[in-house]
Order: sequence, then structure tokens, then C-alpha cells
Amino acid sequence: MNFQHTEDRRMLADSLNRFIVEQYGFDMRDRIARSEEGFSRDMWRRFCELGIIGAFFDEAAGGFGGDGFDVAVVFEALGRGLVVEPFIDALIVGRALAHAGSEAQRDIIAKLIEGETIAAFAHDEPGSHYERARVTTRAIRRGDQWVLKGAKGVVQQGEHADVLLVSARTSGGDFERAGIALFMVPREHRGVSVRGYRKIDGGRAAEVLLDDVTLDADALVGHEGDGYATLEHAVGYGLVALASEAVGAMDVAKEHTLEYLRTRKQFGTPIGAFQALQHRMADVLIEIEQARSAAINAAAAVGESGVARERALSAAKYSVGRIGARVAEESIQLHGGIGMTWELPLAHYAKRLVMIDHQLGDEDHHLARYMELGRASVS
Repeated sequence: MNFQHTEDRRMLADSLNRFIVEQYGFDMRDRIARSEEGFSRDMWRRFCELGIIGAFFDEAAGGFGGDGFDVAVVFEALGRGLVVEPFIDALIVGRALAHAGSEAQRDIIAKLIEGETIAAFAHDEPGSHYERARVTTRAIRRGDQWVLKGAKGVVQQGEHADVLLVSARTSGGDFERAGIALFMVPREHRGVSVRGYRKIDGGRAAEVLLDDVTLDADALVGHEGDGYATLEHAVGYGLVALASEAVGAMDVAKEHTLEYLRTRKQFGTPIGAFQALQHRMADVLIEIEQARSAAINAAAAVGESGVARERALSAAKYSVGRIGARVAEESIQLHGGIGMTWELPLAHYAKRLVMIDHQLGDEDHHLARYMELGRASVS
């Protein structure tokens, strides 16, 4: 298999990396991340003008990419810049609409690509413990309408999204795959309450309460009770995005640490000359390459279907979760006390690497999932 990026992908990555270096430096990013909104609408539109979101979709959906590696090159660059704008939700919501949305719903994809709309993925629930099929929010049919009641947690930029992709159960038990449906819900719709809060790694998220939210029939994405397949499809691309973002963040943490080892001196000698520190750094470099390989494997598999796809995605998420935490810890320890300071970018990369592990399932969840899928494939 050829893992070399196409010329178009290389050009997109170069343009995005250059924009981040020139227009989205750490000081700018820090101000945006700590702002009341937790992101910048102006930067969001400027990023979209580069064609970033168009890379997430194929031509049939109005984009120019759609491959796993198209997603990977974008999010690796976003990870290098610690970008806080809500691209992963645009990816997940857009892929869900491209997979199962009506013609009217797919028009939202064009608005996402142009930067006119901000979408949020509202699936996780309090106490769900990352179980994808655990949905307790209920959707009850009343004539030609649906009534939603429940709560969602950790909705990225939920306060400022124009529209939410909400999972709800139309039938079945709380852990069953059958009976899950997806709905497009305007954030300002009657019955939708949003409580925002600041995230430890920058930006904002929200808790969303759905109190008898009444929707017309055209709010349903796909068919009643068949939403799990769409959910699995879209979340798979989200896992590729997170794995690639983590690799980008790891690379920067590595570069900052190597530079520190070359310049920090003790007894008149750069500390990078000490063999014990060289061994620790060598182990970190090997681990990062393992994470990169897992992310590449996930990007290659995400366009497929079945157990092999899901195992590759879980393997990648487990790998970046475990390795990301180690890179964060080693980078800070090798910097010493200065590594913990707010003013040093490294501390922010370390926080983001740790928090990536908790998005869309942590390393323990995905290791268990990987093993379960393996047992299922041989039974």
C-alpha cells in the first residue's frame, strides 16, 4: 500500500501549516482559547477559506477529498497548532449527513465547508462510559413529529453551535444498537438548554438538556431506529482525526523537548549530552513513530467496513492515548519545573495530549473494544 500523500494533500498541508505559523501563533491561540467564546469565528472562516472542511468530503457531498488520509493531513496540522476551532464536530456531523442525510440536510454540508454554519455532535451522555450504543435520551413519535427528552454531556462548542446532531432512542433497551436514531436540532430550538464551561485544554464545551424538544419529521437523519450504522461510520472518521491530531501535537512536544535538551546546560554541558536523558528521549521518539504508524493504519482502514476497520480505529485510539500520555509526561519531566508553567507552550500540548485520550473513548475502552472485536472475529 502506498502511504505517500498525493500532491493535492501535500499542498493542502503546506498551506495549512504555513497559515498556522503565520496567523495562529501560540500567543494568538492562547488568547482565543481563553476567550469567552473559546474559539474565534473570524479564524474559523479564515480556516474554511483554505478549503479545510472541503477535504473531509467527496465530490458527491460537495467536497474534494473524503479519504481517510485527507482527514489525517488536516488534523495533523491542526494538532501542531493546537487549533481550538470546532473542526472535529464539523467532520463527524458532516460525515453523518453525507452518509444518511436527506437532500435538504446535506445542504448543511455546504454551509460547513463555507464556514457559514457551526455544528456540534451531541451523543455522549452522563454515565455512558464511552459505550457508543448506550443512549438513554428518548425520541417519541407524536403524529408527524418527534419529541426528544434527555441530556447530553461534553458537547464541544455546544453554546455557539448553530445546529446539533443528537442521538436518541426510538425503541429498545439502553445498550441496544437497534433503535438508535439521529436528529438535527437547532441549538436555539424551544426546549434546548445549554450550559457551557471552559475545558482544561482550551476552548469550551457544554451540557445540553433536551426537555420535550418537538421536531418535525424532516429532522430525522436516515431511517427510524437505524442510526447506529451512521453513528459508527461518522465516529470512525472522528477517531482518525483525533489520532492524527495527537501525532501532530506529539511532534511539536518532541521538537520543543529536543531544543531544550540542546540549549539547557548543567556544569557547562548541554543536558542532552547526558546518556540517561538520551535514552529516555530515544524511547519517546520510537513511541511517537509507533503512534504515527497506528494513525496511518486507521486512515487507511476507515473507508472500509466491518471488524477490520473497527479494530484498526480502536488500535490507533488506544495507541495515541497511551503514547500521548507518555510523551506529555516525559516532555515535562525533561524540561523540569519550567515545563509546568502556563507561559510555555509545551504545557498546553501536554494537556491536549492527555485530553485527546478522553474524546470518543479512552485507551482502556478501546483496548477492551479491540480485544472484544478480535474474539468476535474468530468465534
